[in-house]
Amino acid sequence: MLVITRREGEEVVIGDPRNPQGIVRIAGIKGDRVRIAFEFPRDVAVHRREVAEQIKAEGETAVVAKIGRASGA
Repeated sequence: MLVITRREGEEVVIGDPRNPQGIVRIAGIKGDRVRIAFEFPRDVAVHRREVAEQIKAEGETAVVAKIGRASGA
């Protein structure tokens, strides 16, 4: 894991700097809250961890249900 320090308005470039996959910008800092802006192509999914875990769990449930239907259970 890479941990870096950035100030408000500063950015991190993801991928090749000549043709980056995306950019992460510190949009604002207020107290203990940090606003982060993500600039990625629309075909790149960006999710909060809790949403990603929910999507993953729903996908696993769908696979189990599909296997159950296929086996006649």
